[in-house]
Amino acid sequence: MEILHLYCTSTGNTRKVAETIDKTLEDAGHRVASVSVGKDIEDVDLLDYDMVFAGSGVYEWLPGKAMQTLFGKLRRKYVDLGEIKPASPKRPDKKAVIYCTYGGVHTGINEALPAVKWMGQLFDHLGYLILDEWYVPGEYVPEKMQAMSEKGRMGDIRGRPNEQDLNAVAQKVKGILKV
Repeated sequence: MEILHLYCTSTGNTRKVAETIDKTLEDAGHRVASVSVGKDIEDVDLLDYDMVFAGSGVYEWLPGKAMQTLFGKLRRKYVDLGEIKPASPKRPDKKAVIYCTYGGVHTGINEALPAVKWMGQLFDHLGYLILDEWYVPGEYVPEKMQAMSEKGRMGDIRGRPNEQDLNAVAQKVKGILKV
């Protein structure tokens, strides 16, 4: 199985989750093309992969700007190539998992839902079966924002994602591999 992992991180929270996903996949014997999406990523062909993991932190209810830029380019590319078709027919051999890290200081997980749904739309339009959506709490960084990690709707999220969160991610990856 060819696996691509695209992730966008600016605080390091999503990187922790991404590294856990990659290690779990590799320990299960899979090769993973893991790409930290930055401002300068040119292009990637999602259709070359059987499974794609895509994740980002949440910034004003959306994924990071670099991920938004990449997904916008990819959407335009696939429209131009005729790969995005009316009614988005399913490609039974293509699967995706979409995830985010979030702080949810004001409204909890509700702040994260739009980011994951936004990223998932590209895959849904390409006909991928979206196997799951994951929401992983992450503390606010930098330190000047630490008060939001202590007093938000989610309670004290300092140090998250923590070992328990990352173990849960690893278990989810193992479960996905059984599908």
